[in-house]
Amino acid sequence: MTADATGVRLEYDGPVATVTLCRPDVLNAQTPAMWRAMSAFSRDLPGDVRVVVVRGEGRAFSAGLDLSVAGASGAGSFAELATLPEQECADRIAEFQAAFTWLHRPDLISVAAVQGHAIGAGFQLALACDLRVLSQDVKFSMAEVTLGLVPDLAGTKRLVELVGYSRALEICATGRRMDAAEADRIGLATLVVPPAELDEAVRDLTVGLLAGNRDAVVEIKALLAGAADRSHAEQQRAEREAQTRRLRDLAGRGE
Repeated sequence: MTADATGVRLEYDGPVATVTLCRPDVLNAQTPAMWRAMSAFSRDLPGDVRVVVVRGEGRAFSAGLDLSVAGASGAGSFAELATLPEQECADRIAEFQAAFTWLHRPDLISVAAVQGHAIGAGFQLALACDLRVLSQDVKFSMAEVTLGLVPDLAGTKRLVELVGYSRALEICATGRRMDAAEADRIGLATLVVPPAELDEAVRDLTVGLLAGNRDAVVEIKALLAGAADRSHAEQQRAEREAQTRRLRDLAGRGE
């Protein structure tokens, strides 16, 4: 389907893929059609892609869930989901989550280029990325609680990992908004820049990410991503094993 039909498009520039939410007239509010398209993107990526940049057209990254769709009575609406058997409803939500979780893939580094509002599903999409470059005008909010809902697009664990349990609870339970300065202070931002410098900052970061050996970067991401679940001894073992693979590969003795 076309970007006009789904509200999201995928473009390539060598090893960089860009996912763009392209519904600027509704501040890139998200729909199940967008999530299905984003899930499909993970299957369409060429093997040489190393970095995925996620961005939104216009003045906002994403204002969150499109309530005109979710609040209606058709496919993907709250009303339809509520009529499904419990397991079927959970399975449907798992399909939605897949639009976000592929951005965690070990062979990619994902970068969210965030400007303006990133609310609810928009906040969770930014959290799904490995790195977040924020414009100074960013407003984050985990607003699901204001609808009587919970964040369900794979954002809760990522938020706890970044800011800790108590801060994550406060953010999610109040649904309050935070600006870029606070997001930077509590560990949500990789970089904060003036709005006019967002694109350049993302390009510079991408260049830096691509400068290193691809296999070394993949190993580094795996080491860091799994560190929280390992003991010190287990992490040290993982480092030794990863370095052994790198040494053998560089010497031409890898598998």
